[in-house]
Amino acid sequence: MKKESIKLPLREEIPSKLTWDLTLIFKNDKEFEKELEEIEGQIANVENRQGSLSKGSTAFLDSLEAILQLERRMEKAFVYANLKNDQDTGNKYYQGFIARARQLYAKVGAGVSWFEPELLELPIEKLKGYFNQNTELLAYKHLIAKITAQRKHFLSAKEEELLAGAADIFSTPENIFGVLNNSDLKFPEVRDAKNNLIQLSHGNYGRLLESPQRSVRRAAFTEMYQVYQQFQNTFALSLAAHVHTHNYLAQKRCYPDARSAALTRNNIPVSVYKTLVEQVNHHLPLLHRYVSLRKKILKINEVHMYDLYTPVTKIPARTYSYKDSQEIVLKALSVLGNDYTARVKEAFENRWIDVVENKGKRSGAYSSGMYDTAPYILLNWQNNLESLFTLIHEMGHSMHTYASNTSQDYHYSDYSIFVAEIASTTNENLLTQYLLEHTEDPHVKAYILNHYLDGFKGTIFRQTQFAEFEQWIHEQDAEQKPLTAKEMNAFYADLNKRYYGPDIFNDSEIAYEWERIPHFYYNFYVYQYATGFAAASALAQKILTEGPNDYLNFLSAGSSDFPIEIVKKAGVDMTETTYLESAFGLFEKRLDELEKLITKLS
Repeated sequence: MKKESIKLPLREEIPSKLTWDLTLIFKNDKEFEKELEEIEGQIANVENRQGSLSKGSTAFLDSLEAILQLERRMEKAFVYANLKNDQDTGNKYYQGFIARARQLYAKVGAGVSWFEPELLELPIEKLKGYFNQNTELLAYKHLIAKITAQRKHFLSAKEEELLAGAADIFSTPENIFGVLNNSDLKFPEVRDAKNNLIQLSHGNYGRLLESPQRSVRRAAFTEMYQVYQQFQNTFALSLAAHVHTHNYLAQKRCYPDARSAALTRNNIPVSVYKTLVEQVNHHLPLLHRYVSLRKKILKINEVHMYDLYTPVTKIPARTYSYKDSQEIVLKALSVLGNDYTARVKEAFENRWIDVVENKGKRSGAYSSGMYDTAPYILLNWQNNLESLFTLIHEMGHSMHTYASNTSQDYHYSDYSIFVAEIASTTNENLLTQYLLEHTEDPHVKAYILNHYLDGFKGTIFRQTQFAEFEQWIHEQDAEQKPLTAKEMNAFYADLNKRYYGPDIFNDSEIAYEWERIPHFYYNFYVYQYATGFAAASALAQKILTEGPNDYLNFLSAGSSDFPIEIVKKAGVDMTETTYLESAFGLFEKRLDELEKLITKLS
């Protein structure tokens, strides 16, 4: 008898309690559209201030605050438009919202683009005098110092205006990728473990790869990449255009390369990136050992890429409902104190979270918000352990945002992307420790250990693999070498083989994996998942042994200091290799634990 096909629900079919409440930002869409009109009307007010910075400390302060106020309003409107669009990327009405917001964002950028070049033209002594004359400016001293530190990388006011006005054009490759990947790709139906015919999607792909049935994993893997293979040239053109734009902007701003441009803005030494890659490559034998363990436990002749995500131990009979997971999250995070968990409860109760998957919804998960909004979370809940970890991960982001927003002024509330993954992965580490301590069943404990090792593999090893690929595509473009699908496929396949070692069967489909990674459009972002995970490992142990005070101060710091210094104050020096070596030490320890536990259970 033919099984009934399981379709994704439409957005309007989702219960409201499982959706985020965006009326906390704007009461309705009309209020949002009115805000766009008012923002556009304020651009001239800022543009007319050009030339005012040299007219005294009061004029300087007034112009700075007018710009920050405009950017603050624009950021709020953009968050709303983005969330509306992501809840159903196929909705043309909200596609229009995000398009308008992006265009207006570019106009605002052009309208304020004169400020930094004009600031950099001020003599240093005159700027120092402003701080002495007007103590209100001291609140912005670090902000101004970050700008002046990049003096040689700013262009003339006219050139900055031209670049700011083209921001929407420069983002075109990323926008094309987003629409193609989230809306236009049509995936076939596949059979799940219960022989149900289901529509393959970004949201359920990961769950299918976790299936204990190899035929299910293989089908999901091959069907997914057959679709990407068809569009490999389009994805290659889009990514190559983005990389070329990134390199072009770095060159025009007098950076040695695009990686330096991305890291220097946050005062991150390039050596941090290089050290990560070196340390990961040095410890690749640990990953090879883990792949070998998978081969042994799964009793297979060769390990395929679709065998890397299924638990090597029996999956616990229980599922992780959203309701039960909320309670687990609160218990695991109780070590951070009552104030922290009270904010987590607020997120659950006040609909800051969009929980389940619907047709057209953006894939994956994220935390998004700004100074004047709640720190919203997008999920695509699947009732498994991975969903629980995703929830506590994104909650880490949101609580970091909340703490920064409530502790800092607007201009210091947006923490650096370099520290953005630390709070989320600290939460993951705390959850792992909690689950291991509160689990008596050796089968469940083995499953959790396996999950931790998989998370480490997917974060430190895999994201560094991405970082190597990202550096390579930028180098290829900078050297004016071809960046077609053929070249990217070949390099990625070889890189993948080097990372996973002699026991991996390098499936031909894996060569297309780079096509579906949105982070390659984020400009040297992925390495921070790996550095953040390693730092979080150290911080989690510090919380458990010494208490959360230093960590909570880290969450509240925002961008009030350079990110390297903020983490150092919390107890982790990321300019050294110690935190990475410690992380690999914990991986090896838990790999030992799993090997011994498996031996006892077999």
